Amino acid sequence: MAKVKGLLKIEGTVEDLTFYKKDGENYVRRKGGVSRERILTDPNFIRTRENGAEFSHSAAAGKLLRTALGSIVFKAKDSKLSSRMLQLMSRIKNLDITSLRGQRKVGIGLATAQGKQTLKGFDFNFNAPLQSVLFTPFALDTTTGAVSFTDFVPAEQLQFPQGATHFSMQSMVLHLDFETEDSGIAYSPVVNLPINYTANSSVLTPSSVPTGSGVQLFLLQVSFYQELNGVQYSLKNEMYNMLSILEVL
Repeated sequence: MAKVKGLLKIEGTVEDLTFYKKDGENYVRRKGGVSRERILTDPNFIRTRENGAEFSHSAAAGKLLRTALGSIVFKAKDSKLSSRMLQLMSRIKNLDITSLRGQRKVGIGLATAQGKQTLKGFDFNFNAPLQSVLFTPFALDTTTGAVSFTDFVPAEQLQFPQGATHFSMQSMVLHLDFETEDSGIAYSPVVNLPINYTANSSVLTPSSVPTGSGVQLFLLQVSFYQELNGVQYSLKNEMYNMLSILEVL
């Protein structure tokens, strides 16, 4: 920082110099900040480069999962899903204890029991977590991907938004390899029921169970509707819908 002497008093930037006024005095300094080239090459910024590489990888892993699930995610998500998933993937990446710093991978972290446990139970819609929506026991068969409900009374065992008259349930199995980006997904038929006091038993069985390298995710979605003149409409931009990961293998 240097003072400016002379008749010409200017404020602003000229080439790599910035002129400004402070406490009645005029000063000049070079443009602040570190250049991108220095960050990419200077040995002093090696930690910055490592952190940036792992940040980008974690963000890409979250996007890969959302993309693999397809349009189902748009029916049950909150406004901060991307940032929440970035944090989740970063935690899983940290479980990779074999790779060098800056090269740790989500896929390697997920190969651990702790990594799978970290992903299990993730709710795509923070406003409608599984534990706050369903209050009935259910069983998951990881061999078939089937989710079974017995004597489920919706009006008593379902937390539903005001105005909802019906709801639907659907299960799905997703196979995803975070390294190769290979994926496959299978859905169960949608079961649509009125919200009343009639006990029902439903079995949501996906059409297949995709397999391969990577992990298998078993998910459940619950969506709410309001029926008017025989037509069911999604309720309030689907903000109350639920999508959760039940198990990770």
